[in-house]
Amino acid sequence: MTIINMGDVIVTKVVTKRDKRIFIYLSSRIHRNNPNWLPPIYSDEWLLFDEKRNKSYCYADAVLFLAWNDNKPVGRIMGIINRRYNEIHNEQYGRFCFMESYEDQEVVHALINRVEEWARERGMIKLVGPLGFSDKDPQGFQIEGFEYPKFIVCPTNDRYLPEMLVREGYEKEEDLVNYLAKVPDELPEIYLKILSRVSRNNSYRVVEFRSRREFNKFIIPVLELMNQTFAEIYGFVPLEDNEKKEMASRYMMIINPRFVKVVEAPDGVVGFAIGIPDISEAVRKSRGRLFPFGILRIMIALRTSKKLLMLLGGVRKDYRNKGLDVLMAAKMLQASMEYKMELIDLHLILEKNTRMTAECERIGGQVIKRFRIFQKSI
Repeated sequence: MTIINMGDVIVTKVVTKRDKRIFIYLSSRIHRNNPNWLPPIYSDEWLLFDEKRNKSYCYADAVLFLAWNDNKPVGRIMGIINRRYNEIHNEQYGRFCFMESYEDQEVVHALINRVEEWARERGMIKLVGPLGFSDKDPQGFQIEGFEYPKFIVCPTNDRYLPEMLVREGYEKEEDLVNYLAKVPDELPEIYLKILSRVSRNNSYRVVEFRSRREFNKFIIPVLELMNQTFAEIYGFVPLEDNEKKEMASRYMMIINPRFVKVVEAPDGVVGFAIGIPDISEAVRKSRGRLFPFGILRIMIALRTSKKLLMLLGGVRKDYRNKGLDVLMAAKMLQASMEYKMELIDLHLILEKNTRMTAECERIGGQVIKRFRIFQKSI
């Protein structure tokens, strides 16, 4: 066991299964007195941190550290060097993520200092984060909008963590925003006009689904298109075939096919939009555990939730500026009205992605949260 002493705080590397269990469940211990905290789904956490089952470890170096004080765990952090991303972007950047700590500057200093040292030993010149294996993992620390409820697939940190990180010399790398929009009673006039015009174009069609089985044959083409359309997005790493299958199986249970829209052209899938009903409250009540009652609560939430979380979406580059994004948005709004959804949440959108922010504002979305990815030269 590697032990680094930082004053009263000791940092150790996670080696054993017992260490990993402490790492995974430490967040619930830190936040046990916070009624607004949203736990992760712990079965997903076990998969995420499994070097054999998580295919991301094939192209990334990773390490887990625990901080201890008086023989008690008081913080955790993960370090990552994504070799594939660095090679594509010609960078020498390390990452930190899944950081948790009590409100103690000494603990934060010990954890981030240890990852800096680990990354520097491997030739890295900068550390960025919070950022996981790809942008599909929760990214950034929330810095604004703490009065709004937390929800799955987004960071769930307290206000003090980013403030303490700044004291360690970290500065802004990227900001991401979270838009919230009300579902209208009827489609806005501009949507009706564009929907009418685009729908008359016979060179492509919107494919809608009533069952997961119908969507099955589109899963891989959609994820292949995601690889193309997300290539320019900060932090994104293209998925290999085995990762596509893993991602599909991970989210298939909570996908309602009525909130999946695909645009098909003669040369294949050219656009997609995927939303999921917000199951966050069910996860909170289940304390992140699927058994014995978590799955039942989630299945009920999938039918009764009044908020739609937009999960993924994109249009192939050569089909952009043809109204396909508006076409899918209109179809998604229609499905939301049919299911009596009240709110649509569009999250983790890069603030400089003006095409996406304009689309969010077109449907009346307002920024309610802001998340920040930090950086520091090491």
